[in-house]
Amino acid sequence: MGPWQSAMEDVGMTQRLAPAVCAPDPEFWQGRRVLVTGHTGFKGSWLTLWLHRLGASVTGLALPPATVPNLYALARTDDLCESRFIDIRDAQATARLVHDTRPEVVFHLAAQALVRAGYADPISTYATNVMGTTHVLDALRNADGVRVAIMVTTDKVYRNLERPYPYREDDTLGGYDPYSASKAASELVISSYRDAYLSGRGVAVASARAGNVIGGGDWSPDRLIPDAVRCWQEGGQLAVRRPHATRPWQHVLEPVSAYLRLAECLYAEPTLAGAYNFGPPTHEAATVAEVIAQAQQAYGKGSIKWGDGTEGPHEAEWLALETAKARTCLAVRPRWNLHTAVARTMNWYREQRCGANALDLCEADIRAFESVGVPA
Repeated sequence: MGPWQSAMEDVGMTQRLAPAVCAPDPEFWQGRRVLVTGHTGFKGSWLTLWLHRLGASVTGLALPPATVPNLYALARTDDLCESRFIDIRDAQATARLVHDTRPEVVFHLAAQALVRAGYADPISTYATNVMGTTHVLDALRNADGVRVAIMVTTDKVYRNLERPYPYREDDTLGGYDPYSASKAASELVISSYRDAYLSGRGVAVASARAGNVIGGGDWSPDRLIPDAVRCWQEGGQLAVRRPHATRPWQHVLEPVSAYLRLAECLYAEPTLAGAYNFGPPTHEAATVAEVIAQAQQAYGKGSIKWGDGTEGPHEAEWLALETAKARTCLAVRPRWNLHTAVARTMNWYREQRCGANALDLCEADIRAFESVGVPA
């Protein structure tokens, strides 16, 4: 029996925190002070939009957006939060912002989030992902009022054995490439600060390990769907390096809603603090080729050149997550299957290209997501 199972039995979570349909609670978030690091990024922008929709008072801490275009600017996210451009590698500036804003809930998403960029600049990757996470946690160590911290890492924190085995939260951490290793190292920092400092101060700390995310508004380089959209919009041929690589793909609203739900649950039951996987059912992990074929069909055009898997630095061929803990303790279950996730993603890009307002498109996706019941 794992430690999360013991905690669940101790507090009777099955009855109290597992309703048949689970969605973020506007009553919980209304007026609540929230800090989002990395709010200018793809996932951070979606989270900030949803928090604003729920009535939260959001402060964002991040570097300026890394790409042009970007969702932060297109959706006018700066109008929905108090935005501060601060580098989390600056410990003093990070601590000052936490002190000044006195957040009740913190979502830490700021990171160097790209595998190939990690190979190109490992020192910056480790500085941002390990020491940046340390700076955020250390700021919380001396903060008044904070109750919950959701520290977002990645599904790539596990020592990947390259076999069809879904990784569980208590499996061995590791990382072949600098990005994965930096995130695994940040998990150790998170665990240490939770045990040594924050739990004793009444701060519930969880790490969130989400599978590969797709959705409208991502223009990051070296990501499958953004690369496809850029290429196909210009009439080019998409080069797919590793068509047989298998990943736990999900729409961005899946992990974002899970982070919100996790924060609500930890606020009510701090004993649920710990690590959580978020992703699709294990049997729905899909290859790059499957995702691109669906994206091509949904987009209505696009040429593809298939690689043989040997180009570029090492990347894992197979990765899937076991999400039983999130289902059992938090009642978090996927709402959109891969087909729906890809279709809504490509529709977002197509409509935005034709002149639709980015914020309106995000709001439409959130409304559609909220309207779907969670399967039993």
